[in-house]
Amino acid sequence: MAACAIRRGLLSTVTQYNRKHAHRILSVADSSGGLEVYKPRVQCRACGLSGGLQQRRFMSSRNRPEGKILETVGVFEALKQHGKYETGQLFLHSVFGYRGIVLFPWHARLYDRDITPPMSDSKPEPPGAHGSKEVKGKTHTYYQVLIDTRDCPHISQRSQTEAVTFLANHDDSRALYAIPGLDYVSHEDILPYNSTEQVPIQHELFERFLMYNPAKSPPFTARDTLKAWQEKNHPWLELSDVHRETTENIRVTVIPFYMGMREAQNSHVYWWRYCIRLENMGNEVVQLRERHWRIFSLSGTLETVRGRGVVGREPVLSKEQPAFQYSSHVSLQAPSGHMWGTFRIERTDGSHFDVRIPPFSLESNKDDKAPPAGYTF
Repeated sequence: MAACAIRRGLLSTVTQYNRKHAHRILSVADSSGGLEVYKPRVQCRACGLSGGLQQRRFMSSRNRPEGKILETVGVFEALKQHGKYETGQLFLHSVFGYRGIVLFPWHARLYDRDITPPMSDSKPEPPGAHGSKEVKGKTHTYYQVLIDTRDCPHISQRSQTEAVTFLANHDDSRALYAIPGLDYVSHEDILPYNSTEQVPIQHELFERFLMYNPAKSPPFTARDTLKAWQEKNHPWLELSDVHRETTENIRVTVIPFYMGMREAQNSHVYWWRYCIRLENMGNEVVQLRERHWRIFSLSGTLETVRGRGVVGREPVLSKEQPAFQYSSHVSLQAPSGHMWGTFRIERTDGSHFDVRIPPFSLESNKDDKAPPAGYTF
């Protein structure tokens, strides 16, 4: 089944089309003239997943001179409407299309500004942030996952595949390390499938973290190394708060992570990383042109940051490629603060509008923990 890997071109893109009622599968093959997209097949789910969906195979292509070669790599399973996916669950990402496997779940608090909350269980706005409404948090399941390295080159323009970074465990306060192919995935982004392969995901940590056990379902169980790594690095991996807001059909989701503190020039510098996902929920093609950040520190400073694009890119969000995800870092000389801002978005007619970035807290409540251990064994 290793021959099922796509060597070039987009392997398989699966998007959700009306998540309550339909499932759309797009199979993409590499041909001499570029990518050829086959007509989607729609599966009705108005009354829940039918048994037929479990027999629906998704396909990926491999590069042959004649092109258009599709091979089965797995069988879809029913989506979990209740409960969570277990360690070892194979899945296809519903937005970015990559193959992955679940390592373990996180239970986060989702603060969705698109939902009008009651007065209780809400978070107030930070000083100076836009708007004045409080936002209710609700428990939502996310997953730490491994991305198949065969898919990383084909999604690198839409999603960073080094989403987890940590500070170096030595005196160099500027050193950052990245764990490639490790992502955070929301429950609704999981399209579960099963495979007969004993090593269905290609990643350097797959066989270090997981073992094949055909008596289990899913047939991949956690090794002691995964459990030890999760326990040791829990403070630096943990996903606790997720913030979401939609402006004119552009939804922005932010997940902040505390990375730790370093001493620099007789002062303490606190570091965070934040992951941002932009999604075009409408039909209009738009492009991100500028970013505008406001960063408030507990020390009393308010910094303004403006610039072109994000991480050196100005991504286009269309119906065919609706999402873009990236990570960045911020440091403060105080143990906490807030960030908020806007993205300047351009329409095809040249007009612009600002999309709000939901305000989020920068908290350093894990300073009593040991430095992160990385992923060496």
